[in-house]
Amino acid sequence: MKKDKHDLSNSTGNNPILFPELEKSTVHIIVEIIEYVPNGVLSKTIIKKTTGNVTASSFDAGEELAEKTSPFDTYVQIIDGTAELHINDKQYKLRLGEGIVIPAHTKHSFNAYEQFKMISTVIKSGYED
Repeated sequence: MKKDKHDLSNSTGNNPILFPELEKSTVHIIVEIIEYVPNGVLSKTIIKKTTGNVTASSFDAGEELAEKTSPFDTYVQIIDGTAELHINDKQYKLRLGEGIVIPAHTKHSFNAYEQFKMISTVIKSGYED
């Protein structure tokens, strides 16, 4: 099932932008802050600011995010499972603990041939240099 990265929803179908950030000054086990949802993609905001976002996402096996382009660099790190990522038609297989920077203005998409969880960090400032 194709999902739009900007239209990720939780299992109740609510928009994730309405959910608060993670509680501050509290220790979290990163892989446990988000669960898998059967036949779905789930996103949880860790930090959301005008200058950038940090988000945890989980993908059930068989799910994907449709190809899109972001105006900002995005760093993704796999915290559980293995993900397939395409950047400008080049395929990457990211395993537990591996990360990659998706450059701004490049086409990219994700495929979940198995379940995986990732942390994505988008930096929206510093492009004026």
